[in-house]
Amino acid sequence: MNNPTQVTRSRFELAQDNKTSYLEFETDGQGWLTLWHTEVPKELRGRGLAQELVTTAFQYAKDNNLKVDVICPVAHHIVQTHPEFQPLVHSR
Repeated sequence: MNNPTQVTRSRFELAQDNKTSYLEFETDGQGWLTLWHTEVPKELRGRGLAQELVTTAFQYAKDNNLKVDVICPVAHHIVQTHPEFQPLVHSR
């Protein structure tokens, strides 16, 4: 029987004004970091929190030699406007 690839789902979080913003991601044993979903409470939007979360995710990927697959539309938009992230982005 084949061993399944280990997948770990987690999230990067930022707490501000008793609210939590987060970026859900997944890593696997194949060297991938998949960005699934970014959520910023309505009251905190417009403060650059999504960008901070995406930047954290890309720094994590860079530090751990991971390829990034961007599913999240918010993260995708940020990648399009920040060319420094693009070398880490790959499609499966």
